[in-house]
Amino acid sequence: MLLSGLTVDQMCDRWRTVNIKDFASLMPLDRYLSSPGLEAMGDADGIVNRVFPRIQEINARIQRGEGAFGQTRPIRLHLIRPEYPLPLDPELYLGEIDTASLIAMGYSDGKHYLENRTDEGLPFEPETTKMKDGTLGIAFRETMAGGFSLQESDPEEGQRKGKAAGNILSLHAAVEIVDIKRFREEPTHAGRLTGHIDFRPFGGQIPGKNGVFNLFSPGDQPNLKLMVYELPFERDGQDYYLAGRKEVRNDPGFDLWKDTTTLYTRLHQGSDKTGPVVGAGVLTLGPEDLIKLVTTIRVTNAKSLKEKSEAIGDFTRFFLGELADTYLNHAALGGGPTPTPRT
Repeated sequence: MLLSGLTVDQMCDRWRTVNIKDFASLMPLDRYLSSPGLEAMGDADGIVNRVFPRIQEINARIQRGEGAFGQTRPIRLHLIRPEYPLPLDPELYLGEIDTASLIAMGYSDGKHYLENRTDEGLPFEPETTKMKDGTLGIAFRETMAGGFSLQESDPEEGQRKGKAAGNILSLHAAVEIVDIKRFREEPTHAGRLTGHIDFRPFGGQIPGKNGVFNLFSPGDQPNLKLMVYELPFERDGQDYYLAGRKEVRNDPGFDLWKDTTTLYTRLHQGSDKTGPVVGAGVLTLGPEDLIKLVTTIRVTNAKSLKEKSEAIGDFTRFFLGELADTYLNHAALGGGPTPTPRT
């Protein structure tokens, strides 16, 4: 309303026609008592059953040429909401999610809706407010940082130049795997990535849009698996696309730690990684950062402690199994380490 051009008096006149209490309604008592499945302290029934009909009534009057509160054009509905329910306040207070991640999720959802919205808006129907039912999943936060240089296309050279100039790029990523079963079954093992970056030449806390995360997806070379972290963002009206990959393969020597904590990163100008490369560097995850990552792992949509433990076990077995396939099974089959150039 603040952007509608209405005066304060006009805003108040319109709000007086709506009972503010209608914007929240309590759920059945048993939903509060079964806290593991609790989604929120209230629901959208008040809006759907009272506010929506009131707006439709006003629109009907406008279409008949009667006008309503000085309004001559029908009211359009635009709604920014997450695809799946967000974590609740207790999870925030307990440190299972942080405010930066929640803000990044909201920014990502907002940008997605605004870039795809239509002038007609959304229908005044119950389905408009509904989110998808969450399935058993895993979420965690990860921060990687390292030397990064603009006007450089080679990550290792960009890391060297960036460090020398004191230009460090930090990627603060929030990863969400909404369906652990589907995640394991799909060959690309894809999840959702949101977050923000800090980079002195660009500024701090630059929020990203909907990003890409893949864990042990097939690489473009034999015996290569990739951990992919990609985050599009905007700066001064220009689209950028940060594309990073950890290259997991059995090179000579013990390189498991380096492979799983080193992100070779390029910055593309444009909305995807087909755009020209305008910067590069190498981001890493240190031992302290890894410990922090482990403490942020949380199970989503678990209805019991048993489901939580099973989800953690399922994800751990998948992770360790993929590592074993790369570093143990390949060597046992006589493949041996095959040094290949970084791409």
